[in-house]
Amino acid sequence: MPASLRLISEARPLIDVRAPVEFAQGALPGAVNLPLMVDEERRQVGIAYKQQGQSAAIALGEQLVSGDIKQARIAAWQAYLTERPDAVIYCFRGGLRSQIAQQWLNDAGIVRPRIAGGWKAMRQALCQRVDAAAEQPMLVVAGLTGCAKTTLINRLDNGVDLEAYANHKGSAFGRQPEAPATQIDFEHALAARLLALPGNLIMEDESRLIGNANIPLTFWHAMQKAPRVRIEMPLDWRLDQLQHDYIIQLEKDYVAHFGPAQGWELMQRQLGNALIRLGKRLGNARLQRLQRLQVMAFKAHEEGNPQAHEAWLAPLLTEYYDPLYRYHLEKQRATAAPDLHIGDWDSCLEAAKQWSA
Repeated sequence: MPASLRLISEARPLIDVRAPVEFAQGALPGAVNLPLMVDEERRQVGIAYKQQGQSAAIALGEQLVSGDIKQARIAAWQAYLTERPDAVIYCFRGGLRSQIAQQWLNDAGIVRPRIAGGWKAMRQALCQRVDAAAEQPMLVVAGLTGCAKTTLINRLDNGVDLEAYANHKGSAFGRQPEAPATQIDFEHALAARLLALPGNLIMEDESRLIGNANIPLTFWHAMQKAPRVRIEMPLDWRLDQLQHDYIIQLEKDYVAHFGPAQGWELMQRQLGNALIRLGKRLGNARLQRLQRLQVMAFKAHEEGNPQAHEAWLAPLLTEYYDPLYRYHLEKQRATAAPDLHIGDWDSCLEAAKQWSA
């Protein structure tokens, strides 16, 4: 493992001194954004650099970030380092911004290292780790919607939970209260997990797009060729799983994030919009029928009967998701390895453990 990636594998705290707009596009795992320049300051310095050159840009930066503003930036770094004294500094290329932050802290009596090559070099190393993982032995856990594939993955020491890194459960109904991960953050989170897994890998059967994130192509191709275990569970069992994941737990997450009233409203809107997004595939008549059933279920839910959601979840499974999955399963058989095991949830968990061993 490259020495720089030990910062990620050891979960070292990192101070990202890039502007907030850069951080929002994707950061290194474990980083907090304490910028040297905010977005507007960075924009002005960038214009000066293009029009007048580096010296003029540096002079403008020193003018914009001076006095009380400079002291506030230093104070933010100091406060973070008081709690996490082993933190490391980085900027985009490991150049001027992290060097300035390092020097200002040094002047304040705090000596901290910075990442050579910065975010760019680290991102390249993390992406290389994902590509290299395509050569590792893989096992894919398949099964119809509601078979608790993600739960099985997380019971394994070598499980790779792609949905967790994407912050999305993978289907039209998979949106979470927090924003889905950016492509960059998804790739970095995946790479961070892979740093701890040099051997066999087990992951869920996913489409390439999970929320806003695409599984990197080399890794995706390896998944498609990997052997599978396929979970087969009865409809009632699967509906219980969906009830927990997409109704009970989703409500808890929304309420925790937004409060009872707004959380309940946003959860209903999320599930309602998910049906609408499937409208073209469902057809107008079926969509309207499911929407009516969903509205009735939410009314019953408010009156203390969340189990009423089975009225629209069951036909959604049997009429849409199950046929769609079986269609994709037939297509996969042309290129994928034969199923290693087909059985119930417990037997598939045991088969995955045996394969890992």
